Amino acid sequence: MSALLSGKVAVITGSSRGLGLSMAQRFAREGAAVVISSRGQQACQQAAEDLSRQGYAAAACACDVADPQQVEALADFAVRTFGRLDIWVNNAALSCAYGPTLAIDPREFERVTRTNILGTYYGSMTALRRFTAQGSGKLINLVGRGADRPAPFQNAYASSKIWVVWFTRALVEETRNRGVEVHLLNPGLMFTDLVGEVQAVEGFEDKLRPFETVLRMWGRPPELAAEKALWLASAATDGRTGQYINVLTPGVILSGLFREGLRRLFRRPQPGVDIHITTVPEFNGKQPH
Repeated sequence: MSALLSGKVAVITGSSRGLGLSMAQRFAREGAAVVISSRGQQACQQAAEDLSRQGYAAAACACDVADPQQVEALADFAVRTFGRLDIWVNNAALSCAYGPTLAIDPREFERVTRTNILGTYYGSMTALRRFTAQGSGKLINLVGRGADRPAPFQNAYASSKIWVVWFTRALVEETRNRGVEVHLLNPGLMFTDLVGEVQAVEGFEDKLRPFETVLRMWGRPPELAAEKALWLASAATDGRTGQYINVLTPGVILSGLFREGLRRLFRRPQPGVDIHITTVPEFNGKQPH
C-alpha cells in the first residue's frame, strides 16, 4: 500500500517545533519530502537532521514569513532541493501578551500582524503562483482562537485569525477549477509552547488562571491536528477545495466537560497542566520612535 504523500514535497512554516514539527513528521512518514522552516536556522537544521536520521527526506531553510523575499527564497529552496513543490502549510504564528489592547505595545501588535497576516499572505501568494502555473497543489492555512468570535484581551492574535479565514475563503473562490485546493485547519487547543509559555500584562495574570482548566478539558497533543492536516494534504481532498477542519468539535467539547465533571464529582486530583506565565509591563501610551 503506497504512502499517502509519496513523491510530494511540502513546505511547512513554523515547523521547527510544536504543531508545525508534528505535521512535518507526519507528512514525512507518509512519503513526503519536507522543508522545515522557522526563523532560527539552527532549530530548523536540528529538526531536519532528526528526520533524516530516521530515513526521511527533509531539509532546513530559515525564513521570517514577514519578509516576502525570504518567503520566495523558501519556495525556491524547496524546488531546488527536491525538484518540485506540492504542499504549502502556513503555520507560523505569534501572539501578544494577554491583556487589553490599549495596554499592548503597538510594536508588539504590529509584530503579530506582520507574521500572522502578512506571513499568511506572502506564503499563500508564493505557493499559489507556483500551484496555478503547474495546475496542482495544496495550500493549508492555519487559524485558531478568534476565528469564530472576538477574543477580548487576545485581540492581536484573534483578529488576525478571522482575517485568515476570510482571506482564505476568498482564495478558494478565486482558484476554483484550476487544479488547486485551498483549505483551512483550526487545530484547537494543543499542548505546545504557544499555550504553555504565555505572557500577561501586569495586573492581568489572574485572569489567565482559568485557562489551566480549559486546557485540561480540551487540550490535545499536536499529533491529532497533524493527522487532520495530513488528510487535507492528501489525495482525499482532490477536487474538494475549501475544506475547513476544526479539531475542537462539539463532541470533543462535551467529552471534556464530562471528564472534568466526573473529576470534580469524585474529587479526583487535577491532572498536571504546566502553564508558565511571564508578566510584561503595561504600555505607557507613548508612541515608539
